[in-house]
Amino acid sequence: SGLEGQIALRVMLRLPAVGRALAGAAHSKGCLATSNNVRTSVRASSNLVEVFVDGKPVMVEPGTTVLQACEKVGVQIPRFCYHERLSVAGNCRMCLVEIERAPKPVAACAMPVMKGWNILTNSEKTRKAREGVMEFLLSNHPLDCPICDQGGECDLQDQSMTFGSDRSRFTEEKRAVEDKNIGPLIKTIMTRCIQCTRCVRFASEIAGVEDLGTTGRGNSMQIGTYVEKMFMSELSGNVIDVCPVGALTSKPYAFTARPWETRKTETIDVLDAVGSNIVVSTRGGEVMRVMPRLNEDVNEEWISDKTRFAYDGLKRQRLTQPMVKDSSGQLVPTTWDDALTRVAAVLQGVQGSEVAAIAGGMVDAESLVALKDLLNKLDSEGLCTEELFPMAGAGADLRSNYLLNSRIAGIEECDLLLLVGTNPRYEAPLFNARIRKSWLHNELQVALVGHDVDLSYSYNHLGDSTQVLQEIAAGKHPYSQVLAQAKRPVVVVGSSCLQRADGAAILSAVSTIAQNARVSSGVEEGWKVLNVLHRVASQVAALDVGYKPGVEAIRKNPPKVLFLLGADAGCITRADLPKDSFIIYQGHHGDVGAPMADVILPGAAYTEKNSTYVNTEGRAQQTRVAVTPPGMAREDWKILRAVSELAGVTLPYDTLEEVRNRLAEVAPNLVRYDDVEEANYFKQANELSQAVNQSLLADPLVPPQVSVKDFYMTDSISRASQTMAKCVKAVTEGADAVEEPAIC
Repeated sequence: SGLEGQIALRVMLRLPAVGRALAGAAHSKGCLATSNNVRTSVRASSNLVEVFVDGKPVMVEPGTTVLQACEKVGVQIPRFCYHERLSVAGNCRMCLVEIERAPKPVAACAMPVMKGWNILTNSEKTRKAREGVMEFLLSNHPLDCPICDQGGECDLQDQSMTFGSDRSRFTEEKRAVEDKNIGPLIKTIMTRCIQCTRCVRFASEIAGVEDLGTTGRGNSMQIGTYVEKMFMSELSGNVIDVCPVGALTSKPYAFTARPWETRKTETIDVLDAVGSNIVVSTRGGEVMRVMPRLNEDVNEEWISDKTRFAYDGLKRQRLTQPMVKDSSGQLVPTTWDDALTRVAAVLQGVQGSEVAAIAGGMVDAESLVALKDLLNKLDSEGLCTEELFPMAGAGADLRSNYLLNSRIAGIEECDLLLLVGTNPRYEAPLFNARIRKSWLHNELQVALVGHDVDLSYSYNHLGDSTQVLQEIAAGKHPYSQVLAQAKRPVVVVGSSCLQRADGAAILSAVSTIAQNARVSSGVEEGWKVLNVLHRVASQVAALDVGYKPGVEAIRKNPPKVLFLLGADAGCITRADLPKDSFIIYQGHHGDVGAPMADVILPGAAYTEKNSTYVNTEGRAQQTRVAVTPPGMAREDWKILRAVSELAGVTLPYDTLEEVRNRLAEVAPNLVRYDDVEEANYFKQANELSQAVNQSLLADPLVPPQVSVKDFYMTDSISRASQTMAKCVKAVTEGADAVEEPAIC
């Protein structure tokens, strides 16, 4: 039996390679289908394996790594290179642990467990191994902690305190590495780098850009872009979170605050329609930085660069006090009393269709419902959104017609995806990251009808003409066969192509394609095929509350009084209205809408109010107050409530809770936070869409954001942001064109 034990031990010790592959497969696919007999036997016996962690028994799936088994018991293993969303590298060696009766410590992140192992996470040998690894890591690491931006939230600091030695034996020269300029967002201090390769793996696996890599060997190994160039990705800021040391930090945030000085508020991002969960760090009434918050159903733990870096737009171009136009046509500051009285007087003088309102792209559900109630009390139904949506056929009456019904996480379950007239990489970067994840790990097949864009994964480009849609809907296109064979098809249409003159016809064709694919796939009842990907945060809530999409009605029948609620897309200008019309603008930025107004009422941005937003999949989420609105600005629904009282049509709510009760009356799903209400009636919607007698135009389907330079500035906040302006400049003229302040 002693001989058998030795043989078993040798087999086990030859396993790291298999183990690494195993761990990688378990990590990426959740399945271990490979020809190797070791693995097939593991897969066949899918019963659990018993292992011991410090003597405590735990049952785990075969193929689980030592590190995952320890986590299951609640034992934290130190690590630098292992990250649960990236492939296993096994190169920092910090996670070494002793296995009882094994001659050498093993790397816990890469070694799959075997039956009956006893993993010793706190033995003398384990402690010695960690101390040794830490000493090597620190031998070339600079003593920058006092001036390092990672100080206070640095894995190297924490782990050297916990697992490192209390003295240094290193007397040689430390090596130094030149810093790289990889754009205006990420500050690199590469001397601090410990070569964990997390950023390299993030760039190639999640972001899908092969920009970062390693050059050199041994002591002269470096991470960089090889040739000096910008790290071009819409998700590049996430390498700041992924980096365990201070090698990659945020350029705009550099030297501004320490983590323990800031207050952290968990809230929601509203710069696109995904509704990423974020944490806003504030100090003294100022937003210092924005970081992602884990939500598996929406953004996992990543956020887009616009979400992360556009916060400096919240400090610029702000409307901080009420303003009115004087006799010479200049906007002059005034008091709230004066501004509200003027607005109320104007509203009292109009009735019915003489007053109308347009809601912008970042308006919360509370102010949408307050504005609707106010105009309804004035006997007006002229409530529009800037974003157009075809109202022919079922229009916005059936909720399933304008939602991303499959949900963002649902993309991981489909086997075929057809994108129509959209560029998800810049319209919804985190949705695109999900598609890439599924393409990489689940062999998802993607096809695109629309402009040929770089989506960070390969896809079947079917052309950009609307003719292709008609052919697929009629079953005449070669792709129709592929679609018919799909087991779980999903069709996503971009909201921008539904805003064309032939939007209704496009929606009708897409609806038919989705319905046919649904029938031919024979998939179970609950599977959704038709999806609309929106681009602005307020659209779904506005349609839920009952706003009319698009401003066509206002163009045809210009009102005497126009109320712009955060409307900055410039879809209605002074020229579209009669000479004597009165424009009221309520919002937080002096962007496009404010200059043409007669009265400006300063509102609050998304970091300054408790409010409800509904993302493109119909998930209601709430933002929280991180800072107070600047100057005399107030929350939007409160302003509308005050106006209504002065105009003699008082709205029946005084507190946020009462407004939310009203929201629940209008659309109950708006207050069921983090819950996605199912939407159905696809068949009926498709039948209604058959009645649309609109012909498709010959124009090609081109999304509004084709390349990365169109991504950074799309709304009033990001247009006011200097960081976003630097990004556009760096993308168009090169990273060197952006002058950075020379600090350290």
